[in-house]
Amino acid sequence: MGLILYTCGQQDSYGGIGHPCGRAGAALKDAGHPYKLEVVPGYRLLPWTRRGKRAHVRALSGQENVPILVLDSGDVITGSGSIVKWAKANPAS
Repeated sequence: MGLILYTCGQQDSYGGIGHPCGRAGAALKDAGHPYKLEVVPGYRLLPWTRRGKRAHVRALSGQENVPILVLDSGDVITGSGSIVKWAKANPAS
């Protein structure tokens, strides 16, 4: 199955202010993990733009915020800080 990183429209671009989705993608890349990128509609600061559009993310993680990472095992890690920690603790072999 492979790792799946769910992000907003920013995708895995870090941007000028270190976007959370970009931090998660950078950590996975730095740790040598290939991953599939799944972009979900809507933005955190504009909650009405995601209304009813993140049902899959909610089903996986119990909430609508991204980034979330789905591991090969099916386990889900939510939030950029937790994804960065996991990536650093689990470098690709």
